[in-house]
Amino acid sequence: MTMKKITVAIVLMLLFAATALAKKEKSPQGADLLRQLEVDFAADVAKHGHDAFLTYFAEDGVEVVDGGGFDTKDAMRKQPPWAERTSLTWTPVKAEMAASGDLGYTYGTYVYTAKNKEGKLVANYGKYTSIWRKQKDGQWKVVVDMGNSSPDLKSAK
Repeated sequence: MTMKKITVAIVLMLLFAATALAKKEKSPQGADLLRQLEVDFAADVAKHGHDAFLTYFAEDGVEVVDGGGFDTKDAMRKQPPWAERTSLTWTPVKAEMAASGDLGYTYGTYVYTAKNKEGKLVANYGKYTSIWRKQKDGQWKVVVDMGNSSPDLKSAK
């Protein structure tokens, strides 16, 4: 091979490598990271219920209970498992990250479905806010979660 052919081959390999690296998906950051955390959180809870809900809370995290009170993570651990066919789904509407990059919030809508006293599945609708904090180990955890019930937004139209 001539020097010219070797040079062309090296340039082509470098261009190919640079293109491949540029196409690699970057991990989300800022508000996109918080939205992705919420989506992952909701998917895990949809699959695994109450146990998954707890894994996303910081050790010092609290849930502001609809109607009053605060549940620490220890108090949440003592709650009974969700009854069969109980589900909680939610959709983030907005997310924002602090300039420091270690604190952020999300808010959106949720649907909590559970059996009523008569054993019939009933959907309860509401809005939520979650405050996320980056932990010392680099993981993101919920430090405050709150929700309030409201009418189904779709039926209000």
